[in-house]
Amino acid sequence: MSRARRALAVLALLAATSCTTGPALENRGEVTAPPGDSRELTVGSAGFTESDLLAQMYALLLEHAGYSADLISVTNREIYEPALENGQIDVVAEYAATFADWLNAKANGADAPPVGSPDRTATMKALRALAAPRGLTVLDPGRAVDQNAFAVTAAYAKKHGLRTLSDVGAAKLPVRLAAGDECVQRPYCAPGLRETYGIDVVAVDPKGVGTTPAKQAVQSGQDQMVLTTTTDATLDQFGLVLLEDDKKLQNADYVVPVVNRARAGSAGVRDALGRLNTVLTTADLASMNEQVDSWRRLPEDVARTYLESKKLLPES
Repeated sequence: MSRARRALAVLALLAATSCTTGPALENRGEVTAPPGDSRELTVGSAGFTESDLLAQMYALLLEHAGYSADLISVTNREIYEPALENGQIDVVAEYAATFADWLNAKANGADAPPVGSPDRTATMKALRALAAPRGLTVLDPGRAVDQNAFAVTAAYAKKHGLRTLSDVGAAKLPVRLAAGDECVQRPYCAPGLRETYGIDVVAVDPKGVGTTPAKQAVQSGQDQMVLTTTTDATLDQFGLVLLEDDKKLQNADYVVPVVNRARAGSAGVRDALGRLNTVLTTADLASMNEQVDSWRRLPEDVARTYLESKKLLPES
């Protein structure tokens, strides 16, 4: 079956099961079954640029290792995670702390204390413990991490000698922060900046996380800092620079492949995807995001070029 036809077939299955959560955990044979090695795999994307790029790289690496790999985009985690458990999707790129907290809330309720933390080892241990009963295997993380991050203009940083968030707190500068409206209460945002760094956040300007209006507000001087991410590809366009989270306020959102154990839990899949860990960095992800978002290159072309440049694929 062609890649397009198989993707359509998976979409049909997802549509048919979008209102269900799959069988009870105790009834899933996948939980205790030995790792599977299906030769025809479906790689899921969450539908945004970075997820598309990671899915393309996963598919290309799997194909190079002798697998047949189709791609499917499912933007809603409430749909694609159960599909991953049920084997309708076999592989997804996730973010360690965020996914750990999501699975924890699913298992223990929305009010369960978070298990994701700035500690990578502790976060991965918690994530794997939550994933295993659902028939999921979390592969090793690499160096690439997509965390919340804070940026100021390069001119503002130079004027006040700012390199880290601690520098902002030490400078006693009043800061209007462009961010999502939830920033007022989230511990990683305004409360964390105050408590961890002593930053005088005088107001939160609810313009969204890393949006163009938020960056423009900082660029113009209306706000002094913007909440964005470590792989933001457009900071240079607004004259912005990231400040180092030197006291580790943000959680360990390292990129991790998550696979359905019964279909894709084999050493072959692990080794194929693990090759990316040897090279992929946060800066690499930001660069590839920029090529897609700003230069209008196709994710598949950017992914292939990157893997070829790192000698993970033969040049085409």
